[in-house]
Amino acid sequence: MKKITFDLPTLHEHGPAYFDYLRLRKTFFVDQLHWPIAHNDTVEMDEYDNPQTFYALVMDGDEVVGGARCMPTTVKWGKHTYMVADAYNGMLQDIPRDSMPYAYKSPYVWETSRLVISDKLKDREARSECLKLILDGVVEVANDHGAHELIALSSVAMLRALRGLGFDVNRMGKAYRDNDDGRMYCVMGMPTVAAEHMIAAE
Repeated sequence: MKKITFDLPTLHEHGPAYFDYLRLRKTFFVDQLHWPIAHNDTVEMDEYDNPQTFYALVMDGDEVVGGARCMPTTVKWGKHTYMVADAYNGMLQDIPRDSMPYAYKSPYVWETSRLVISDKLKDREARSECLKLILDGVVEVANDHGAHELIALSSVAMLRALRGLGFDVNRMGKAYRDNDDGRMYCVMGMPTVAAEHMIAAE
């Protein structure tokens, strides 16, 4: 497996990888978790997939087996900023406002979201390797743009998994149960420099 990173202006350099990532997101978030989010029969895509967004994907040969997106917390696209801030400001009704103590707006803090790993990776070792490669890509992009910290709204299980891999991840707000999939979610934060050093030491 290997990681690739890109934004919308450079996605053509990686063939169908971007579209395949959107397809993988639809399979997981819509077909499995039944989230009521924008999609068609093939892909899931929303307002946070815009020209200010970067992507870190994991390839197994020519197949996308994992990925995530990231963006600075200073982003503005139409009426939207980034997902957690929009939730804090009451624009996303399915995410409680108190899941985050406040809305960041800093070039040093980036948000990552829509992290997904393919079910084709069956064993724990392969999934852990894929998760590390995704984080490696996200951290690399964020650090290249001067970020010091990553934040994410993700499952509590993901927080535990990242801690188990050695990442310095901390819960930042109140955890809540999602009405659509029944899972517990929380906003978490992680320093990017420490994460980069941890990955490099592997």
